[in-house]
Amino acid sequence: MDVIVVGGGIVGVSAAFHLARKGVSTALVDASHTGQATGAGTGVVFPWPLPWDAPPVWDFKARAAEHYPRLMAELAEDGQAPGYEVVGGMSVDREGDDAGYDLMSTLAERPEFATMGRVERLAPGEPRVRFPLVPEPYGGVYIEGMARLNGRSARAALFNAAEERGLRYYKGDARLVWNGHRVTGVHVGAEELEAPVVVVAAGAWSARLLAVAGVELPVFPVRGQMTHFALPGTDTRAWPVVRFGERGYFVSAFGPDRVVTGGTVEPDAGFDRRVTASGLLHNLATAVEVLPGLSEATVVETRVGFRPGTHDGQQLLGTVDRLPGVVVATGLGSEGLTFGPYQGLVAARLALGEDVGLDLALFRPDRPGKESALSAGKM
Repeated sequence: MDVIVVGGGIVGVSAAFHLARKGVSTALVDASHTGQATGAGTGVVFPWPLPWDAPPVWDFKARAAEHYPRLMAELAEDGQAPGYEVVGGMSVDREGDDAGYDLMSTLAERPEFATMGRVERLAPGEPRVRFPLVPEPYGGVYIEGMARLNGRSARAALFNAAEERGLRYYKGDARLVWNGHRVTGVHVGAEELEAPVVVVAAGAWSARLLAVAGVELPVFPVRGQMTHFALPGTDTRAWPVVRFGERGYFVSAFGPDRVVTGGTVEPDAGFDRRVTASGLLHNLATAVEVLPGLSEATVVETRVGFRPGTHDGQQLLGTVDRLPGVVVATGLGSEGLTFGPYQGLVAARLALGEDVGLDLALFRPDRPGKESALSAGKM
């Protein structure tokens, strides 16, 4: 085969899909770890860059914003159900958000923000009309092009579309095959798969793969516990996603009656996949404080996901000088569902030796870090 992709989250399946779509002989190896971030995310999609982003980040996000709806439309046309819905989004606060409106409306006029759509100022009380749980005094800004994504559905859609195009799938823990000079494939159980390029897109588990060759990848797990609520008898399917600006708190809604609130951020939890009492208490208390209408909602479940974090907040994307034959694609943290599909496409192009048209120096996987995941004892 030509390329092996390790990791079955949204980044890995996106890379596999884009390779298979080009007719590249591709294998996907996935350990199906409990706590994969793709299935636990809140699902808010805001892919556009902001003025304070560094130029390489701006370029990456601008291209991701253009790619996202095109990819989702392609999957839908292919008969898949990616769980992607453009429902609009709001940023709200008690004082309204004129500064936010000015910024968003200015950005929306630029060509690279075409997918942002209409931007509206919302007077106090108007956000509540669109999302009935928002307290009455809140005003804000509405952005037409914001979307929500069901991570599990998106992963399944990309995987099924890739499999229809010849993708081979292997379930199990992968280990890189390193001959002292380059990576030549992976071991999966007792089987050895050979390929000239391996894409490592195993999320928070990616560091383990590179450690076999003595490379310390600066990525570590950030546990998030996300609580899901149900509002029996309330149709939430048309509700937009919401950001509470004063606290950076996100809420999304899914049909028929589910509401998902922002969860915990726990960078020191390692790979502990438990739902903890303190985590659940934090989620419930914050949800009811921000959205008092949830006090009578049904608590459906709390999902645990391990986001791939980095010490400088920048993704890991590119090749590794000490490991010829490897492309790394991970480190998106809480933005995996937003930027994972495009990161997977870039990784696929890198695996084929194509010019991706981006400056990836800021995202180098082997850049120095404050401390590595291995030395921090997070493995």
